[in-house]
Amino acid sequence: MSVTESPLVDPEVVARVLAKGRSTGAEFAEIFVEDKRSTSAGLDDNKVEQVNSGRDRGAGIRVIAGETTGFAHTSDLSERGLLAAAEAAAQAARQGDGGVHKIALQPLLRHPVNTVRTSPDTVAKATKVELLMRANDAARSLDSAIVQVSAGYGDSIKRILVANSEGVFSADTQVRTLFRISAIANGDAGMQTGYQSLGHTIGFEVFDENDVEELAMAAARQALTKLKAAPPHRARCLSSSSRDLVECCFTKRAVTGSKPISSARAQACTATRLDNSSLRRS
Repeated sequence: MSVTESPLVDPEVVARVLAKGRSTGAEFAEIFVEDKRSTSAGLDDNKVEQVNSGRDRGAGIRVIAGETTGFAHTSDLSERGLLAAAEAAAQAARQGDGGVHKIALQPLLRHPVNTVRTSPDTVAKATKVELLMRANDAARSLDSAIVQVSAGYGDSIKRILVANSEGVFSADTQVRTLFRISAIANGDAGMQTGYQSLGHTIGFEVFDENDVEELAMAAARQALTKLKAAPPHRARCLSSSSRDLVECCFTKRAVTGSKPISSARAQACTATRLDNSSLRRS
């Protein structure tokens, strides 16, 4: 992504907005502007359920006069909208000198978090949906026990601008891309789930470095491993009355086959198990 892209608001407009904020005598004015664009897509049960795009943008202006702070916000990033918000914040923090304040902004300072080679907003939605389909096919191809696959894709590009009446003028662009997948395996032991995800402050090139098919198969293998795992060990012991090997349920009753045994026999069974355990340790 180019670091020479124009700022969200023209520097001259920013200066006039900050001056308007100080026009009623305030000693400090500040503006924060944000513009965020996002895309998300989801797949479930072999179907792409949703593909959404959204945009959130707006500005907040803070004015400080003595012990009083005025704040106003707007979604209108035109000069007219920003000046109106600055005037409202100034009136809220009014001190009353009514003077004209000139704001000298420093050169724009950028804070690149990372180097983005492929901005997600330049990639077609069909390409993003294709990632979901590839992951779905890969997870299901591993074993017929995989009965359900759910996958999701998301990206966002957030541009930020901060400036104040002391001359600070700074901007940042934050790009995030993520992918997640879950697979459900069904068998004699019931249903088990595997899950994998990746997410970085990086562009769409993350998928050049990470294979969604491998990610999907890792989730599927996780579910299959849990499905094939041995069940938890269930204690077995000798009943003191019959010397037959019975399975003890250490709740309020124990059973031999399908017939319940008395509480006394259950207690005797438990005692015998403890005795046997002591003998084995010795």
